[in-house]
Amino acid sequence: MTELIGNTPLLRLRTSGEGQSAAVYGKLEYLNAGGSVKDRIGLRMIEQAEHDGLLRPGGTVVEASSGNTGLGLAMVAAARGYRMVAVLSDRASSEKVAAVRAFGAEVVLKAAGVPREHPEHVMNAAARIAEETPGGWLAGQYDNPANPEAHYLSTGPEIWRQTGGRITHLVSCIGTGGTISGTGRYLKEVSGGTVQVIGADPASSVYSGGDGRPYFVEAAGHWKHPETVEDVWPQSYHREVVDRVLPITDRQSILTIRRLAREQGLLVGGSAGTAVAAALTVAAEAGPEAVVVAILPDSGRQYLTKYFDDDWLLRLGFLDGDPAAARVGDAVPAAAREQQLPYLNGRTSVADALAALRAAGARTALPAGPCPAGPERRPTALELAGSVTLEELTAAVQSGRAALDDPVGEHLGAPLPRFGTGEPAEAALAELTECGLEAAVVVYDGHAVGLVGAAELRQCLAAGTVATAG
Repeated sequence: MTELIGNTPLLRLRTSGEGQSAAVYGKLEYLNAGGSVKDRIGLRMIEQAEHDGLLRPGGTVVEASSGNTGLGLAMVAAARGYRMVAVLSDRASSEKVAAVRAFGAEVVLKAAGVPREHPEHVMNAAARIAEETPGGWLAGQYDNPANPEAHYLSTGPEIWRQTGGRITHLVSCIGTGGTISGTGRYLKEVSGGTVQVIGADPASSVYSGGDGRPYFVEAAGHWKHPETVEDVWPQSYHREVVDRVLPITDRQSILTIRRLAREQGLLVGGSAGTAVAAALTVAAEAGPEAVVVAILPDSGRQYLTKYFDDDWLLRLGFLDGDPAAARVGDAVPAAAREQQLPYLNGRTSVADALAALRAAGARTALPAGPCPAGPERRPTALELAGSVTLEELTAAVQSGRAALDDPVGEHLGAPLPRFGTGEPAEAALAELTECGLEAAVVVYDGHAVGLVGAAELRQCLAAGTVATAG
């Protein structure tokens, strides 16, 4: 079975700039035995641990993962007779979690929204489990030299051979950094330094200079919790290998993979969309003589309930909906969206929260966990922790249920319903009426952009408004 890992094919992608831009090829890593590029490092890390005497017969493999590495390790562990414990983020797709369990691995889910130093962070939890388990071995993909080495020994040579040495640009997402570092180092060495290595990165990831806020593309980038004391980057990421990092928005990534599926019969995951979007940019700049290879890490079958689910995308504002019908975004004029709501840090004091509400002339604030407050940083839907109104907070202070120096996060109401800008206004009104609430959060490209009430939705429907959502 392990001999079925590697030697994945290259597929030339059709591009809109045929004849004017470079040829773009996708390295189809979902055709590995376990379905992703991480099969390569799962095998290599286990083999190296066996060689070093760190993993012995009857031992237990433990790893923190966004899903694919856990899956690759679980597959190899099953084939070699090891027990496997995968510590996964609760934001991993349900398909990935089910696949890891299918290989007989134990799955431990941990909350994604905690700082790196928190004991329940996935990496800390995995290290603790490995230490407390007799015969336990922590794979540690983020800092394990066998991670980039796997790609130096396999992925890089395969691409060089498959392109006949004609590759000019390698495009890869950066997660742990192992894929781009190992593959890129080999290609630079064998080409005498002529191959350019480009990282494709979610726009808010710190690798490409983003602020580190959460994003919706799995298995790529590096997000930074605001309360993380020291932002430690993986040792598997060799920054000196990478010539350039291109930021790609969630919308670009998601719409790219949906087009690949519908127009080219290629069903790949979100990080593949990030890589292809970046590769198309590189190809347009490089000219017709260049050969661009993008690494496509996994299959879209692992994200059918996310990126290929219209309802999921509509609710998060990644689809614009039916332009012939009134949509939620039409009920929130562009000018109204510029009127910033108070997005409060959950640790903001009640006194400061009241002041922010009054200054903004707003009835409702949307505390967003630990994220920084301020109109310049609209939180993602992943960060919204609840809601609080001026009336409720004032009443709580007057009754003594809240002190002015309390964190406002201790006095939150339930999160408001969320509607994407492209959702039908009629359906949103029916849902809001059924909930008996006055307002809902409006979401565009995963970010909160304002509030909408039943009155605005009724007015929009009555007027037959048809504007361009977003």
